[in-house]
Amino acid sequence: MPVNERSLIGQEVAGYYIEDIVGKGGMAVVYLALDPRLSRRVALKILNPVLSVDDRFRQRFILESRTVASIEHPNIIPIYEANADADGVLYISMRYVDGLDLRRLIYDRGPLPLAQANQIFTQVAAALDAAHAHDLIHRDVKPANILLAGDHVYLTDFGITKHRTSISGLTQTDQFIGTPRYMSPEQINKEHIDGRCDQYALACVVYEGLSGRLPFQRDNDIALLWAHLAEQPTPLSQMRPELPPEVDAVMERALAKSPEQRYPTCGAFVAALRDAMSGHLDDRPLAAPLPVRPRRPAVRGGSGGTGRPGRLPIIAATVTAAVAALVLVVLLVLSQRGESWARYQATTAAPVGFEYPAGWTVRTHEDLFALASPRAPEFESMFVSGAGADWTPVVPIITDDPENATGVYVQVSDTLSTTATDTQMKAMLEGLLPGKIDVSGPVTEQAGTSPATRYTGSLTDRDSGARLGFVGYVVDRKPKPMLLLYFCARNTCDDAVQARVRQSVRLS
Repeated sequence: MPVNERSLIGQEVAGYYIEDIVGKGGMAVVYLALDPRLSRRVALKILNPVLSVDDRFRQRFILESRTVASIEHPNIIPIYEANADADGVLYISMRYVDGLDLRRLIYDRGPLPLAQANQIFTQVAAALDAAHAHDLIHRDVKPANILLAGDHVYLTDFGITKHRTSISGLTQTDQFIGTPRYMSPEQINKEHIDGRCDQYALACVVYEGLSGRLPFQRDNDIALLWAHLAEQPTPLSQMRPELPPEVDAVMERALAKSPEQRYPTCGAFVAALRDAMSGHLDDRPLAAPLPVRPRRPAVRGGSGGTGRPGRLPIIAATVTAAVAALVLVVLLVLSQRGESWARYQATTAAPVGFEYPAGWTVRTHEDLFALASPRAPEFESMFVSGAGADWTPVVPIITDDPENATGVYVQVSDTLSTTATDTQMKAMLEGLLPGKIDVSGPVTEQAGTSPATRYTGSLTDRDSGARLGFVGYVVDRKPKPMLLLYFCARNTCDDAVQARVRQSVRLS
């Protein structure tokens, strides 16, 4: 199977004819493909070949994908086939849904109307409970995996589920399964997990759907994981006044740090949420907290808050259990900072560590890219939109505040090459980045300790003429090359900040 993900378009893979790319992440690429045997179009998910090297992962993937395929539920995306091709690369053929995912819907339109939110989350909860009844845990519930076909909802990406008898969120290759923005404390702590970790993730998605923002937004993954372990989000009723305070109590329980304190099922959580939003919350108590079994030191305990009977022991237990994790996180953070610099920790989107000025903000956009900049939100919205990006939010920064029109952009892609000419690199970058590209190079260099090819140039908005200069490095890594781009609003970006970023690069 070719390594370049776009090179598969027009090719046959495992009996399917590839027509286009419809999505991609750190672990897989999803193609629109034709199944000529039944004359139907399918979504063909092809996993990263690195994963197929792990024999246990490959066996579990095929077995559990087939188990998902056997579950007949209207809200679970139908799986037609799960297997390995002639080269051993894993794939899943499933129903193709021509519609939005929830991530796109929230991004485009903001917080959901309450009736629509009820309709969506009721269907997602039903899908999760059906999977849990078959002893399968999704463990990567997020808006991008919730597909909308009109009023009908499908939960997808069940191909990397796990049986509840498995321990932790790690594969045999020590790769985390899950997304930090929605990851439960027990997944972070690498503890035994069950369906309640999916409930926690669903609660994070509900929070985002109702507020338009994540329950925890932090500048780096260490701070984000710590927030999941020990902090409480802002109550939804404070951000959306039409929501009654009963909603906060429901969310507090579904987002409890200890799974024993959550609802027994996802359906029970969503039903309580629906009642709370409609003003008809059951007058019965939410249920007495279940006893917490002794377990190794980890952040546990119930929900936050003060002044309620019976809560003090839970809070005390949480504080006591959190001490070890707090010390660990503090040491990690301190070890990554210089006097005025911070360090980005490798993620699926950007499998690299690098230093950046401590005053900058870091954004890791799903599994697509990472960005560090003084004005990260504005530049994130530009980079995520690709060639057709709207530069309107960043033009005033470039013209009126050029010192802050700078940053580091990191993306992994098969379309990159460390041996490309400047003409070839121009075409490659115009497929990845927003705007018109001018580039010169290549120059053989190092990014940290890794071989890299350097290119310099500029990125220009075709509408406004606004311009950013850049120094870019295509870093030689397997299985895919990586682009590390330092951009600025000057004619040359070859400055001391760029030099330190480059020297600090360490591949994960």
